[in-house]
Amino acid sequence: MAKFRVVGISFDHMHMGDLLRLVHDHPDAEIAGIFDPDRSTMDRAVAEFAIPQDRIFTDFDACMAVKPDLAILCAATADHARYTKMLAAHGVHVFVEKPFAATVADARAMIAAMQPTGKLLAVNWPLRWVPSHVTAKRLIDEGMIGDVIEIHSYGGNRGPLYHLADKVEVTREEVERQKPTSWWYKRASGGGSLLDYLGYGATLGTWYRNGEAPLEVTSVIDETPGIEVDQHSITICRYASGLSKMETRWGTFSDPWMIQPQPKCGFVFVGTEGTIASWDYADHLTVQTRAQPEPHHIPSDPLPPGQTNAIEYVLGCISRGEALTGPLDPAISLIGQRIVDTAAQSAREKRTLPLVP
Repeated sequence: MAKFRVVGISFDHMHMGDLLRLVHDHPDAEIAGIFDPDRSTMDRAVAEFAIPQDRIFTDFDACMAVKPDLAILCAATADHARYTKMLAAHGVHVFVEKPFAATVADARAMIAAMQPTGKLLAVNWPLRWVPSHVTAKRLIDEGMIGDVIEIHSYGGNRGPLYHLADKVEVTREEVERQKPTSWWYKRASGGGSLLDYLGYGATLGTWYRNGEAPLEVTSVIDETPGIEVDQHSITICRYASGLSKMETRWGTFSDPWMIQPQPKCGFVFVGTEGTIASWDYADHLTVQTRAQPEPHHIPSDPLPPGQTNAIEYVLGCISRGEALTGPLDPAISLIGQRIVDTAAQSAREKRTLPLVP
């Protein structure tokens, strides 16, 4: 079987390097091309994966001329819709790195652009591939804690400029130097911790609740002089069954993949019959049930074959002609986007709002 031809479109998001590594390591895939208007942003990936010069492009159409099967999109959030429409015109499967979009309108436009193509639109949320969080979904679906009535999520890191692909660290001095020009800190580009991280809690929370949407949303953000985007947000969602809280933070004391900060990054689920704590990158969950109220550990399940990472999963769905499931399904991600949009509007207007349609 011929290898899947995969292209990387835009290097705005540092996760492009991580995703290209998954393509590079996949036995049935190859990096057929990479594109960014700024050649220098691709240099690290070119060296890391020995990408030939004839597969490096600063012209979008020239890159698409390599006839890819799948395009990985890591553009600034505000550019997701524009690039997805361009990719749809080339009839390729599209893999969008989180967040889904800058607005619900953009997200719906992306779905509409892809529908006539018959190709998949995948929205990747890296926490979907954390074994503890996947195990939590299994335990919830099996009824271990009864009906879920609260979900508490805390997501973030020291800041988006503190690390490159493969979590290579950047110095504080370099971070401060980049802040004034980085898209992450530009409101018009879709920057800010709320747009960066709220989608995790909102989208995975929707997955854990089997597609249930909240009735209304209240959100508050910080306002730092000299910074035009938020670096801290707290969002409360009211569901028919109770309240959930979703917090985002740029400026955690440490990065959770290295040392869990306090508060810990991850999820706490409260059900009618128990509770589950699932922390990012943990090898176990902490559980309470009515039968065993003392907190106890349950080991995280290993991810099953074919679902050990996002690229493996999406290429498997393509090869089998299967629909996407869970957070990668645009229908689930759209509910998450509606929560994010409502939260952003709530923060601006400083009041509780009904969920946007």
